[in-house]
Amino acid sequence: MRGFIWRWILNAIALYLTAQIITGITLDGFAAVVVAALVWGFVNSVIRPVVNLIALPITILTVGLFTLVINGFLLWLVAEAVTGFYVDGILMGIAGALLLSIISSVLSAVFDEK
Repeated sequence: MRGFIWRWILNAIALYLTAQIITGITLDGFAAVVVAALVWGFVNSVIRPVVNLIALPITILTVGLFTLVINGFLLWLVAEAVTGFYVDGILMGIAGALLLSIISSVLSAVFDEK
């Protein structure tokens, strides 16, 4: 349970920083950050593996670049589901998802709980 909460906090920080850097991504308040991070974690753990499996042939043909499109689409989908979280189109979603994964990886490396 502690690992889940820790990952949620790191995702919220990464999402907030991404919204501060990318102009096409906006968050309206603390509640939007917390809920969007929770939904993003759910999408990454449940929906993303299924979508990646379905899109595997296209991902192989594009040498993995289609994964960026999938991540951008999923970030846009989270923005559509969460009130107060906005992504201005799929291109901003792709840029945001790329930056979000970089920030999340750095935060996870810096604040590793082990």
